[in-house]
Amino acid sequence: MRMAFCAFLLAAFAFAAEFTDMAGNKVSLPKPPSKVYAPAPYGSYILYAIAPELMAGLVFAPKESDRAFLKPIMFELPVVGSISGEGPNTNLEALIAQKPDLILMWSMSIKLGAYAIDDRILKMKIPIAYAVANGFEDYPKVFRFLGTLLDRAERGERFATHFENTIKNVKAAVAKAPKKPKVYYAEGFDGLSTECDDSIHVEILKILGDVNVHRCSTTSHRGFEKVTMEQILIYNPETIIAQEKEFVDKVFDDPKWKTIAAVKNKQVYLIPRVPFNWFDRPPSFMRLLGLQWLANILYPKEYPIDLAATTKAFYSDYLGVELNDALLSEVLTKQSLRRTK
Repeated sequence: MRMAFCAFLLAAFAFAAEFTDMAGNKVSLPKPPSKVYAPAPYGSYILYAIAPELMAGLVFAPKESDRAFLKPIMFELPVVGSISGEGPNTNLEALIAQKPDLILMWSMSIKLGAYAIDDRILKMKIPIAYAVANGFEDYPKVFRFLGTLLDRAERGERFATHFENTIKNVKAAVAKAPKKPKVYYAEGFDGLSTECDDSIHVEILKILGDVNVHRCSTTSHRGFEKVTMEQILIYNPETIIAQEKEFVDKVFDDPKWKTIAAVKNKQVYLIPRVPFNWFDRPPSFMRLLGLQWLANILYPKEYPIDLAATTKAFYSDYLGVELNDALLSEVLTKQSLRRTK
């Protein structure tokens, strides 16, 4: 009994009562949080990866079709929605009922103010901590910060190290490639929306050799830059990655696209998105798996991987689910797999 009590005291004193969050704010937490709400998809997804048992609610409800790919808790939590400003999705009553002892905000800059928190939330005096990620390569910092903040240091460090090592290995493979392919990112059912090369939505393409064919300056975070078929004909991309299955299903029979190199050589790929998107919208930690998937497509000789094994390991570690062959086939549709000419 005495040894157990001593262990309890050591654990209590091991947790710092005050933290500095990633935006430089002081956050007072007398004990490790037991319920945390993250009001943005970015923060909600990474909170699920590092400590799903602490989640106090969801920004939006998961799809029933994704039940096999998520822990059961994701289908038991209330949908709270956004708490930034006066958003129509805010369910303040659900948040109050959950009694969170920490709100985890997400920012892409240490310059706060982009997200105004609902005054009703501020009046509840719930501690608020900011995670800050200026870009994809900041995720290791976020995992380490959350590991400390949420008393999950070992898990946070493991994910951070995995991120760093994977990015390093992919960059080394890209550096060996004698040629960088031209890639077009097709959005929308017609494939005629895309992203500028400087957009957060295509960060992976920067890491993979800055291969995005659409060169421009992003005018808004929303993206979805409109392009014409004439522009795509000029670009003549060798690889196309697409968000919509409808586009991939019809593009090979569409006379407007048939002269494009990627279409002629059947190098058009549907981005995996079960249960979270591997590439974009929202651009989450799942992009680490998407980075490996696309590196293998673009540089198969320089970055050969067993995609099935890599996917199963990632889903087990980050999402807490085990994929059998049937579930794996749902994640990796035939349109997602690398083709041979």
